[in-house]
Amino acid sequence: MTTGGRPTPRRPAHFGPDALEAHGGLLPGPAETTEIAHQSAAVLVGAGRAARDPEITARLVALVDDIGLSTIADLWSQRPARSLPGALWRLYALREWVHRAPQQASREYAAGIRFTDVAHAVAGIAEPPTPEELHRVIDDVLAGLFQGDLAIALERAAAFCAVVAAGRAEVAHDLDGPAPEDASALTRTASAMLAMSEDLRASASLWRAGRLD
Repeated sequence: MTTGGRPTPRRPAHFGPDALEAHGGLLPGPAETTEIAHQSAAVLVGAGRAARDPEITARLVALVDDIGLSTIADLWSQRPARSLPGALWRLYALREWVHRAPQQASREYAAGIRFTDVAHAVAGIAEPPTPEELHRVIDDVLAGLFQGDLAIALERAAAFCAVVAAGRAEVAHDLDGPAPEDASALTRTASAMLAMSEDLRASASLWRAGRLD
């Protein structure tokens, strides 16, 4: 498919039971699944960056709104965190969280700012970090995958995650007395968010070295 003479990514096909039956009932093997994940990620990013079209970029940023997070998960969630499909999965999942839980995202980000001055500056979020501001920034970060410096986009996402992780840990600390089970759950997810930050930062370094695939 082309738009204005430029290629745009094709919507991934969904194989239901009827489609599988028509194809002999065969599912892709592990090697094929891996190849599909990496090729689809490369095609998506490559086509978006080659197009240099704001309308196409906006469509790619909102990809989850069109095809659903579960489709993205099927494609990329099982790939290593420090790979192109792994990084894409984390960024789209992060955007989905910000859009679905904007008040929580705003509250946790605000709680983490005083512990993460440098990361807050890198993320580029204005104060106060309202839900609307977080919406704007996370979409701007995703847009950076398809225009501008992709490594910087990954570093901004990593910084965003670092601030949220710190804020989530702070909220967990406040809940430790009155709601210890909730505090424990928040502490675990804060650790996961910090790990995501580290993986995205490492992915930025791999991209700069030409080794993020």
